[in-house]
Amino acid sequence: MRTRLLAFLLLIAGTAFSQDTTLRLKRKDFRRDVLLQTTAGNIVLRLNDQTPLHRDNFLRLVKTGFYDSVLFHRVIQHFMIQAGDPNSIRAEARKALGNGGPKYTIAAEFQPHLFHKRGAVAAARLGDAQNPGRRSSGSQFYIVQGRTFTDAGLDSVEQVRLRGYKLPPAHRDVYKTVGGTPQLDQNYTVFGEVVQGMDVVDRIAASATSTGPDRDRPLQDVRIIKASLVKRKR
Repeated sequence: MRTRLLAFLLLIAGTAFSQDTTLRLKRKDFRRDVLLQTTAGNIVLRLNDQTPLHRDNFLRLVKTGFYDSVLFHRVIQHFMIQAGDPNSIRAEARKALGNGGPKYTIAAEFQPHLFHKRGAVAAARLGDAQNPGRRSSGSQFYIVQGRTFTDAGLDSVEQVRLRGYKLPPAHRDVYKTVGGTPQLDQNYTVFGEVVQGMDVVDRIAASATSTGPDRDRPLQDVRIIKASLVKRKR
């Protein structure tokens, strides 16, 4: 059944390239979670209401089928897994990916209390040189796997990677116990979190990946079969 569904989604994949930014969201949409049915298992995401631009964009993409059949095209163990490039749907083996998406970006929505803990969902973006406003990709996102840090390690991250930005004590405690990627804080918009399926994230993160021109792409495709809105479990 899964094989037939995947073949059907690949057949209609061309319709997922255009994003209907005028799609009217319903009130009930904001009370639902996002189910990612992947070839490695299911992941459930909860979007954050305090990042409404990213939340609404992601909901529209899900409702229009944009994410159906896309690959996790960039996977780095103990760091993150990334998806959302529509060019990945029909990509041949060894093809470098990561440049696809709708022809718009989203204004950054940095929130001090939303940080890159394990399981955080955040938006990918172009680097500062090309994108000084740190605007987010219109579709590409990543899920943090991360690792745990020591106080010394966090001090180094603050000084070298965060250019003096001080991590709040509560965030440091999470990074020391649960883990994450503190080096990305206040540089990429966090707009949700995994509420179910971190074991699947870990499984995807452990994939063998390429060291060639398609660096960090899994050697065996890991695909989002379908993304859909589901009733939120309390």
